[in-house]
Amino acid sequence: MKSLRDSLVESARKATAIGHFNVSDLVGLNAVTAAARRLEVPALIGTSEGERAFIGVRQVASVVTSIRDEYDFPIFPNADHTHSLAKAEEAARAGYDMIGFDGSTRPFEENVRQTKKAVEAIKSINADVIVEGELGYIGSGSEIHDTVAESSLILTRPDEARQFAEATGVDVLAPAVGNMHGLLATMVHGDARKHLDIERIAQIKAGTGMPLTLHGGSGTDDGDFLRAIEAGMTIVHISTELRLAWRRGLEAALAAEPENLVPYQLFRKAGEAMQEVVTKRLKLFNRL
Repeated sequence: MKSLRDSLVESARKATAIGHFNVSDLVGLNAVTAAARRLEVPALIGTSEGERAFIGVRQVASVVTSIRDEYDFPIFPNADHTHSLAKAEEAARAGYDMIGFDGSTRPFEENVRQTKKAVEAIKSINADVIVEGELGYIGSGSEIHDTVAESSLILTRPDEARQFAEATGVDVLAPAVGNMHGLLATMVHGDARKHLDIERIAQIKAGTGMPLTLHGGSGTDDGDFLRAIEAGMTIVHISTELRLAWRRGLEAALAAEPENLVPYQLFRKAGEAMQEVVTKRLKLFNRL
């Protein structure tokens, strides 16, 4: 079976992207896995520090790798938005295939220093782990925003991206290119979509020569997704869309069966709603 590194190389060659989906429980994990297996495409299972604390770091890695081994299927756990060296080392020891070290809120030089230190520590535990660094700030959390925060408009400069990649030794870079965590209220209730700086993506790709990650993908225009992948995005993150689907699916189940006390029966609608989102996104990212 292909490793994550092999899958990244193949996706770049085919001008497709690996879908990355954050999960908080088995409902989400099963939804992502079922969709990816049916479409026969690789997927990344993301867990933030908060999600890992809720599920269990070793538990996430063990369940994902057991699914991969049982079905001989390329599905990989990623320690998303890891802010401390201790949490990065914990994920590496637990068996994560990828760790996203997030120093994006720090000044440039401090981000470089901390990320380089994290890369060295992670690789000393397992040289095969893919390490992602973040440059540029796109906000935080799967929230519904009324307006775009000014901090989310600070885009990554191509020259700094090249300098950052060379100085830190990361395998993957996550830049700020018009993306933003969460959704705007107009996206939830209407047709508004996020738009990306495609030329900037192409410049960063040319300058670094490495796989790029698009964080905060929820609510992005479909055409922008395709253009971003063509320009060099190899991983695309979806989280808020999944959480919204989970919430609406569960609400529908509770409204339809207000007396039902069986969790797995109520969660079924939430899982189906999440699987529908994952399927739609994976088809788009893989041009299926």
